[in-house]
Amino acid sequence: MVSQFFGLNIAASGLRAANASLNTTANNIANANTDGYSRQGVKQSANDALRVFATYGCAGAGVDTIAIERIRDSFYDVKYRNNEQLLGNVQEKNYYNRLIEEYLDDDGTTGFSSLFNKMEASLESVMTAAGTTEAKTTFMSQVKSITEYFNTIYSSLRNEQADVNDEIKLCADRVSSIAQEVASLNKQINIIEMTGTTANELRDKRDVLIDDLSKIITVETKETPIVDERDPDRLTGATRFQIWVAGSYELVDTYEYRKMICVARDDDGGVNQNDVDGLYDIKWGYSGFKDGDNPNELSDIALDSQLIGGELQGLLAIRDGNNSQYFHGRSQTVTQFKDGTVKVSVKVDADYLKDMMKCTLPQQGKIHIGAKDYKYDSWEYDGYDTYTFTMDEDTLTSIPDYDKNVTIGVSNGYQGIPYYMSQMNEWIRQFSSSTNEVMVNGYTSESIEGVYMLTGATAMNSAAQYSYEELTTLSENKGYYFLTGGNFAVNEVLMDDASRLATKLDITEGESEFANLSKLKDMFDNKKIYRGATAGEFLTKVLADIALNKSNSQTLEDTYTALENTISNQRLSDSGVDEDEEASNLVKFQNAYTLSSKMIQTLTEIYDRLILQTGV
Repeated sequence: MVSQFFGLNIAASGLRAANASLNTTANNIANANTDGYSRQGVKQSANDALRVFATYGCAGAGVDTIAIERIRDSFYDVKYRNNEQLLGNVQEKNYYNRLIEEYLDDDGTTGFSSLFNKMEASLESVMTAAGTTEAKTTFMSQVKSITEYFNTIYSSLRNEQADVNDEIKLCADRVSSIAQEVASLNKQINIIEMTGTTANELRDKRDVLIDDLSKIITVETKETPIVDERDPDRLTGATRFQIWVAGSYELVDTYEYRKMICVARDDDGGVNQNDVDGLYDIKWGYSGFKDGDNPNELSDIALDSQLIGGELQGLLAIRDGNNSQYFHGRSQTVTQFKDGTVKVSVKVDADYLKDMMKCTLPQQGKIHIGAKDYKYDSWEYDGYDTYTFTMDEDTLTSIPDYDKNVTIGVSNGYQGIPYYMSQMNEWIRQFSSSTNEVMVNGYTSESIEGVYMLTGATAMNSAAQYSYEELTTLSENKGYYFLTGGNFAVNEVLMDDASRLATKLDITEGESEFANLSKLKDMFDNKKIYRGATAGEFLTKVLADIALNKSNSQTLEDTYTALENTISNQRLSDSGVDEDEEASNLVKFQNAYTLSSKMIQTLTEIYDRLILQTGV
């Protein structure tokens, strides 16, 4: 037979359960507007019944308050984080695509098409104004405005690349910071949960950090209970929490974490002719890595991986996107000379690598041969399918192997800043080549041999310019490779003396003849020099590229933003605090508390009658 006070214990358990539920409801209401908070609920179950050796067999023993737990569905967490990494990727692309479009857009005054039309109009003025020096000077000024336009675009794109590069470092630093915070939270969570309670608020903080991380880079998590080594059937209450990023890199393993270390490339370690100095490579570092440690001991993160995801992948696409046009081939011969010089010949197959008008190789930089990286001081091209690289003797620690895959840079299929820079340079080289060919084969009105019109500075901020012979030399078969948007310029001879403009096609023509200028105008209007289009259609082609990229990124951003809202609402419907629902719970648990209290009051009256008023 159970104790006469058995009912009092049952009522007390109900009172405790109702009190816990009321306190939990109060906590939910207080955090209704707290970002990342997951509503909590009291988990309870019926106590084991007691056998009373009576005809009814067993008697209920009240309620057991087991735990206060978060109400959260990990399924929605995974969906949300997968969508966040896609959204972060396209948001970065869309933002910078809009900037590139603004740089290239023609405002009707200073844009390419406007300037090109003004140049053609001034050319016609030269042909109709009896060849006055004033008209020629105006024409040369209009030509110069074209070169200055490309100088400005080149500078703007490089500045944007530098900004993207800085943002990449911020992303890498944020990933490292989140990893450290999560490792710290893991320790706090395990300390608390090994006592048998659940660290709900700390778990919320960790989930918020992982949500933030998923916007930057792809994330995969796994939590595994830790068992007692001496008793495998007993759980310790602690867990092993792991995070993998970018597909295969373990960022956090319970209390241990790794860092993403950004290492600036050396000035002579570039992989693209137009890249700014100091672009970052990303290394996989240990948690104790600090400034001053040797980054060469760390392993590289593959920047061409499609598994990186998030904002980091979007930024890398904008910074390094070359439309998959990068240098790659196979080493043929390795020759070491008596003076220590080492030359490596590389055979290429891609058509764009056999056209110097499209060449994007830096004059010196970093080359990957087999499994090793080397630096080269210079390179030559045979005009057919073979490049020869002269290795940097000061950095050469081993002789490169022959018959190995050779790459400079990586393939990035997106059309980012390097792609638009290469398109700009290709137009400049083709246009300069065609224009100069017309000019050097003509004569001035005074029957002096014509001079080339377009060239480039031999060094940035230098007054020296490439000669026509240097631009057309066959010794290295590089041709107009030396011209870029950064150094594009008009021949100073023509800028100083516009009368040197080659107007005549035949030396025997009179000084008022303009057959050579007519040939030049015909070249402007009809010769297909760039992607099957005439010179004046450059902007149409490039704007079509950027408009398509921007449209795609905008569409995807809108799609993933809508999905983000949908998934967030689904997740909030499960884990978020609904004030109406909590108000209903408040009444429900208040009633339960009142009834349990009433039960205790009733039992008190019974015990009073039994003990004080009943004779024993």
